[in-house]
Amino acid sequence: MPIPSANAAQKPAALLTATLALLSFVMPLATDMYLPALPRMADEFDTDASGIQLTLSAFLFGTALGQLVLGPLSDRYGRRRPILTGAAVCTLATALCAVAPNLEVLIVLRFVTGFSGAAGLVVGRAVISDIAAGAVAARLFGVLMALGGIAPIVAPLAGGAVVSTMGGWRGVFWVLSGASLLMFSAALSFIPESLPKERRRRGGAGVTLRAAWSVLTDRAYMGYTLTFSFACGALFCYIAGSAFLLQNVLGFTVGQASVAFSLGALTATLSSAAGTKLVGRYHPRLLLRIGLATMLVATTSALLVTLAGQLSRVLALGLIGIAFLGMGQVFGTATALAIERVPHAAGTGSAVLGTLQSILGGVASPLVGLGGEDTALPLFIGMAGCSLIAVLALLLTRGGPHLPSLPGSARDDLEAPANAAT
Repeated sequence: MPIPSANAAQKPAALLTATLALLSFVMPLATDMYLPALPRMADEFDTDASGIQLTLSAFLFGTALGQLVLGPLSDRYGRRRPILTGAAVCTLATALCAVAPNLEVLIVLRFVTGFSGAAGLVVGRAVISDIAAGAVAARLFGVLMALGGIAPIVAPLAGGAVVSTMGGWRGVFWVLSGASLLMFSAALSFIPESLPKERRRRGGAGVTLRAAWSVLTDRAYMGYTLTFSFACGALFCYIAGSAFLLQNVLGFTVGQASVAFSLGALTATLSSAAGTKLVGRYHPRLLLRIGLATMLVATTSALLVTLAGQLSRVLALGLIGIAFLGMGQVFGTATALAIERVPHAAGTGSAVLGTLQSILGGVASPLVGLGGEDTALPLFIGMAGCSLIAVLALLLTRGGPHLPSLPGSARDDLEAPANAAT
């Protein structure tokens, strides 16, 4: 079933959806695959937990800046060129990470990797806004979140195996460079130009700034964006601190910690996949509220248990799993609700959303490590705090419009990519 877009009409929906999912897959893979090696990397570079987590912060800040730059550029020059250029640079920078001689060089290269790889994330979201709207877009974003969510499941398991059998953490980056090359090849083959020239934003920096201002001053858009971003902040707190929580606090081996991390990611993925079905029956804002409430209850409970000195393996993994159930309902719905508010500047709207997400992740990563390597308290303070702010941010959306209704035939056509992927 072809996608109804001016320039994309001849591209099979399943291949385009799968390629967009791959763009969503590689960056989480680059985030999570080397996590099992962080304690060993800290030893090799003679630094502490907070120091080695700067490699993750640099990657996330690079992703934030890359989205902020490349999203508006895609509104002006189209979607295809930024994706291809970013994927090519990301492949080269990732390969150079594998031969980094010291921590400082690795931090710089991780920034470059994040900046260039951001093209796939920010422009990929804009492509969806070009071809779908309303509940259909929410379903598509849910599909991408579900498929992209496979990365955090596979990444730590694969990372643990590579660290043990392929020369330690450097082998991880060789594998990631291969994944980036695959991303470039798929984008070159299957992503058409989805933004016709007549719909592109013309003009210089002034026009771009006005578009950004129109996005930033939309109260409902900012509410959904902040909700999404702080929910992601809770996730990044866990990503940054998970290796130390699971190995140093709970006493898991590297292999066991990789399995435990993957089970949490699997929970979020299954929840997101279920959300793609529920969005057809329930309003996305209802699913969003349920997801946020679940996150807040679970993370607050984990914090209270930790403060009481009663944290055990069962409680830690159980409460984290419940939090991931909530996250699975938040990410796709919040993204769709935010970007549908700014269809006139979808690339810019996608950029702001992704930038805030990455900045919060970059800030959270080293802060989680400040308490030391043998305590879970900073991790759960960060997760509970981000969850609370995400709930409060949703108050900004009160009074916003409902998702538009689509005619039956148009809805059927636009749902084709989601149905093909699921």
